[in-house]
Amino acid sequence: MTIKLPKAIEAYFEADRTGSPNAIAATFAENGVVKDKGKTHKGREAIRAWMADEAQQYSYTIEPFLIATENGKTQVTAHAAGDFPGSPIDLRFFFVLANDKVAELEITV
Repeated sequence: MTIKLPKAIEAYFEADRTGSPNAIAATFAENGVVKDKGKTHKGREAIRAWMADEAQQYSYTIEPFLIATENGKTQVTAHAAGDFPGSPIDLRFFFVLANDKVAELEITV
């Protein structure tokens, strides 16, 4: 099933498919924020480092299948499968967008 994603969110998932930490960081606003696994990563350099660490630890694929908007956030639910503990799993990505960039992203189960 293909869903229509806002440009910035589509860019995030496309960058994630490439596995490039630099491409992921480029989808964020300069002071973008990622919250994942109980940690907060602020700014493009911290986001690049977060993604570089994730890419070293795990191989995975993510396929978005549901989108909803609530309280100024866009929630994308995606199926994640790979060599990480608990795989496969459906993850929820909560995006706040600003000027065609990701301003905030929180990833939860």
